[in-house]
Amino acid sequence: MAHQPPKEGSLSAPTRHPIDWQNEDFYNESFITEELERVFDICHGCRRCFNLCESFPILFDMIDDSESGELDSVDNAQYGKVVDACTLCDMCFMVKCPYVPPHEFDLDFPHLMLRARAAEFKRKGASFTENQLVKMDRNGKLIGPISGIANWASKLGNKLTRPMMEKITGIDKDAELPKFHSKTFEKLSTKNAPARNMQAPAHARKAVIYATCYVDYNKPESGVAAQAVLAKNGVETVVVYPACCGMPYLEQGNLEQVAKQAEMVKKELLPYIDKGYDVLALTASCGLMMKMEWPLILPQDEDIKRLSAATYDIAEYMVDIAKNEGLAEGLHPIEGGITVHSACHARAQNMGAKSAEMLRKIPDTKVDIVEKCSGHGGTFGIMKETRPMAVKVARPAVRQIKSKGNENLCSDCPLACKHLINMMGAPEEGKAPLTPDHPMELMARAYGLI
Repeated sequence: MAHQPPKEGSLSAPTRHPIDWQNEDFYNESFITEELERVFDICHGCRRCFNLCESFPILFDMIDDSESGELDSVDNAQYGKVVDACTLCDMCFMVKCPYVPPHEFDLDFPHLMLRARAAEFKRKGASFTENQLVKMDRNGKLIGPISGIANWASKLGNKLTRPMMEKITGIDKDAELPKFHSKTFEKLSTKNAPARNMQAPAHARKAVIYATCYVDYNKPESGVAAQAVLAKNGVETVVVYPACCGMPYLEQGNLEQVAKQAEMVKKELLPYIDKGYDVLALTASCGLMMKMEWPLILPQDEDIKRLSAATYDIAEYMVDIAKNEGLAEGLHPIEGGITVHSACHARAQNMGAKSAEMLRKIPDTKVDIVEKCSGHGGTFGIMKETRPMAVKVARPAVRQIKSKGNENLCSDCPLACKHLINMMGAPEEGKAPLTPDHPMELMARAYGLI
């Protein structure tokens, strides 16, 4: 039978090529411009991604407003605007583009934006503020002991500090910022380790919880909830947090540092994998890095491949327990219904809407799902320069969340959840404000553990 070429719009899973970041040609501006023009011309002829993020409207407007109405009359000095608007959410690659590999056009828009960003980072680095914000572990360790003062200064509506912060750092005064805690999840997990339910069907399982920088420093309560739910289901757990996964550096285009972060985390987690532990990521962005981006950045590293194969998103792991051994008894309804925001970095893992699937195991509880991008994208949603785009992208998600009318909101990405609530404004009269819950916090509540 003759070989059949890939068809446009194929339902086959897209494939990705390793990121050739150690090759000098990867950073060659002429080669990058040539590839940008090839891809932009294909996108111009398709326009299927017009409503995903601001990169595509910016590109299409540039072309439509040009002299010829085609890419050939667009000044390539303007291409950077398209690159800067990309949040690397991967949604165009995963759910929209008909030309992803194995199609002969071989189009990977997000990784091309990453390549352009990496070349710019190599050429001139990042701004002072950006370089400080990405140092998640340093910031968490320094700010934790003075979290009370820091949280007061960064509080939304602080008319004394936030305008000043905006002027000095470029962080938008209207952006909700993460809170810091003096007691990290790693510390809390050793001090108050929950007792395991040895009668639970999954009592033979054991897992190492990779705390992630956000959970460890900014939302330890979600880690505590996750560990409690796992213990209720009999899972033996160890909490480990060697370093940030490197997602903030990826957004910068600093691929060398991403590789270093991967090496640090790998070194700490591999001994647990050798002992038969699964690896659980508590944040969708970190799960995406460990499962998919690290193996593309370090494609020859067999240990990275082993780590990737052993890694689960926390909700994915709970669904796996439910399907195989069965969940522990004791789940009770959650009043008011739940809206699950399925974050882009969870959707990009190509595992299905696991948080919603998990929460639907709670009896007599309404669970709705919203699969619209929050627009946050790391620092994208807090910097004054890019926040207007983040706000615009968030509006469809906000409208859907409001239309569901539920009293509980959670997301696989805690920053996305915080951003969406920030965008929703004050609640209607008589209604309590929504809180940015992690799906595992709602599971813990359903079990009566918190």
